[in-house]
Amino acid sequence: MRVGTFPLADAVGCILIHSVDCSSKKIRKGRVVSEQDVQDLEQAGHTSVFAARLDENDVHEDLAAGQISAPLAGPFTAVRDVGTGRCNIHAQSAGVLTLDAEHIHQLNRIHEGLTVATLLPDETVGKDQLIATVKIIPYSIPKTAVIKALKLLEDTAALSVAPFAEKRVALISTKVEGTKRSVIEKTLDITRSRVNSLGGVLTAHREADHSADAIKDAARTCLEAGPDILLISGASAIADREDVVPSAITELGGHVIHYGMPVDPGNLLLLAELEGVPVVGLPGCARSPKLNGADWVLARLHANLPIVPDDIMTLGVGGLLKEIPIRPSPREGHHRIPEEKPKRVAALVLAAGQSRRMGRENKLLAKVNGKAMVRHVVEGVLSSQANSVTVVLGHESEAVKKALAGLDLEFVLNPDFAEGLSTSLLCGLSNLSGDIDAVLVCLGDMPFVSAPTIDALISKFDPAQDGKICVPTFEGKRGNPVLWAAEFIPEMLEAAGDTGAKHLIGQYRDFVRDVPMDDIAVLTDIDTPEALDKVRRE
Repeated sequence: MRVGTFPLADAVGCILIHSVDCSSKKIRKGRVVSEQDVQDLEQAGHTSVFAARLDENDVHEDLAAGQISAPLAGPFTAVRDVGTGRCNIHAQSAGVLTLDAEHIHQLNRIHEGLTVATLLPDETVGKDQLIATVKIIPYSIPKTAVIKALKLLEDTAALSVAPFAEKRVALISTKVEGTKRSVIEKTLDITRSRVNSLGGVLTAHREADHSADAIKDAARTCLEAGPDILLISGASAIADREDVVPSAITELGGHVIHYGMPVDPGNLLLLAELEGVPVVGLPGCARSPKLNGADWVLARLHANLPIVPDDIMTLGVGGLLKEIPIRPSPREGHHRIPEEKPKRVAALVLAAGQSRRMGRENKLLAKVNGKAMVRHVVEGVLSSQANSVTVVLGHESEAVKKALAGLDLEFVLNPDFAEGLSTSLLCGLSNLSGDIDAVLVCLGDMPFVSAPTIDALISKFDPAQDGKICVPTFEGKRGNPVLWAAEFIPEMLEAAGDTGAKHLIGQYRDFVRDVPMDDIAVLTDIDTPEALDKVRRE
């Protein structure tokens, strides 16, 4: 291709590099100059044009784009919209995009003027969605480049869509003492929507206690209905391969294919097989409609794509799916001043611990000013502006419950309390209503945190600004309780160990609002006999 200034006598057949204004019209760039164009240019006073002339070794941009797109597009894809050197490829069916990334890389290395851009591999796509585009950047590329591209695509289509098939899906929801009806129903509704979006149908739902025997009974009943996929939503997150859900599967004769995945949220996913049926132990974040690792696994199952451990372990690049709060919010209607609405705050009181550092005494039941320590905490929260109070029980649950008799509370039992504070946090969060703005996480061993302290945190909660996480402070030191915007709950459900969701405060420091307090109560937790004696003396 030769590019330069051509006299009008030699311009016919050239491709305009720049648009040219004539007295009666504008001849746009990219146009092949005709005899009429030359006459119009002469009448407008032009004597030459800046253009390109192709030779016998060049292939016009549109022709090259179309020739390369045809073999690139595989099953359930369609080539459309050829023009201006671009050829688009669309999905002919909703499904999962499959592509040979190395072939795409090799195509883009053939010539700088040949470019192929695609969506990410394994992405869920809708019918008629644009999935790839071939763009020839100059007005032509050498024939040798086109021949090399066609040779590369000779044996395989590098791009295809695995269409969704209608799958019959069964769901088992497990529960523990105190599990709310609303949590079961919300999980059912969200799972049904997930399955429907993939072209499947939720045909069976069974509830069971969170025990291996109960899950086995529910699984047997579900399998009798002949599902294509079995999902298990546990009241307690799956901690390892020996936990309740995988144990139930293996005791029925099934086997675990893989536990865990490098996708966040979604780390605690279990993939297994039972009587030839894929079984997915859902992570806690699947109770939320937001994208998580389970969505990727379910999409592959609905598209009849195989899943082996290596498929899961290679999902880490691009696997950070968290809804990052620093992402800009939609701007629609941003000039309108929103109507102030009451803040809906749910309080969680974690009262399941074993009080190991106290010796034989359960610190939550220890008397402070003639009243059980945990009762001080709960009464303070009940006197605040929090809309509801849920107490998570565990160690000596009946005794703690008795100490709180007569109060307007909801209780939930954490069967895994011995494994650390995070299990109580997950248990409590999983049983909250979905229509809250924030959750206040309180510790049962901080008896002097008062209603005014809690109300001060609630008053500073402002999710529209930097007040998404409100932390009380005393003389510059951060304490408890902490108020969290509901949008953090999916990430809090992935907490582990005895630190709860504390790491998120550092991760989202831009959205933390420190709320200074005038007393040391927010730093005073009672963990040892010495601390208890000191509090009683003072």
